[in-house]
Amino acid sequence: MSERQLAWVIDLNKCLGCQACTLACKTHWTTDVGTEHQWWLIVNTLPGQGHPRGWQEMGGGYRDGEPLPGRLPKREEWGQAWDFNYQEVLEGGKGQQVHLLPFNPDGSHPSWGPNWEEDLGAGEYPNAYFFYLPHLCHHCSRPSCLDACPRDAIYKRPQDGLVLIDEERCNGCRLCVEACPYKRIYFNPIAEICQKCIGCYPRIEQGVAPACVRQCPGRAVWVGFLDDEEGAVYKLVRKWQVALPLLPHLGTQPNVYYVPPLSPPPIGEDGEAQWGQGRIPMEYLRRLFGPQVDQALATLQAEREKARSGQTSELMRILIAYRFQELLGPFTVNPSQLQRPVGQNPTLT
Repeated sequence: MSERQLAWVIDLNKCLGCQACTLACKTHWTTDVGTEHQWWLIVNTLPGQGHPRGWQEMGGGYRDGEPLPGRLPKREEWGQAWDFNYQEVLEGGKGQQVHLLPFNPDGSHPSWGPNWEEDLGAGEYPNAYFFYLPHLCHHCSRPSCLDACPRDAIYKRPQDGLVLIDEERCNGCRLCVEACPYKRIYFNPIAEICQKCIGCYPRIEQGVAPACVRQCPGRAVWVGFLDDEEGAVYKLVRKWQVALPLLPHLGTQPNVYYVPPLSPPPIGEDGEAQWGQGRIPMEYLRRLFGPQVDQALATLQAEREKARSGQTSELMRILIAYRFQELLGPFTVNPSQLQRPVGQNPTLT
């Protein structure tokens, strides 16, 4: 049990799908050989198969306190690091006769990859719908990956509850990948170890917020400790209860929370908006966030109407985040002011 628990809150109503958090994470931590295919944080379009493809059907987690069997994603379900025919297109002298094509390392054409179905969503015109969901390690309070590791290579830090992998102990058996219901652990085939989001702990230890929080242009991501009653994370999760865990029924007690998406009204056959209804099926949102999503959305709607009427709403003020620093929790140090950089994976150097 950790002394404190660090948590993230992500407002799905503000996520732009711009992948700034994805690239911030990628350029900080997965630039070494063997990590080319790794996306410790990735923004997926929902409804959709996600990354790896079909991860929600791959098992893992717990049921009634007992571990659920999980399976290892196949290589093609993850997708690989692609290359492109740059030389042919840019230097081949064929003008507009050729165009850029992706290739797998073995020369084959890919059939899946990260964000393969970006912006597709579901529904039919004019009632199509989708939303973006940034997905990273949930740094669970009861991590199934930790319980599954036969090498004691996975541990929770007592000071902040981050779930980390000791790469000196890991032998790459990948039982942790099978056990994780979110499939947020990657295998490095060169180093023959498993790797995942480290919560930007080298930044946190110097008072700097995680890269995904600082780089979000939509101010959609907060970080902070769950026991900090004055912090935005505590208020969104505990006080207002509008930030919910993903797939809570799997029993890992995740510490990444999502403000569920409000839904535009459907368009009727007469071409008019059907106010009072939502285009995103509530049953789908319940599958993702549990039955508490109904009350969370009702609270969001009520507080939004309150603010529209000119009244003061603490919840709306928090979610708008007028000041960027409100997202950072206690980690307000500007990384540009540090004497040493914090953008290289310390476990690989």
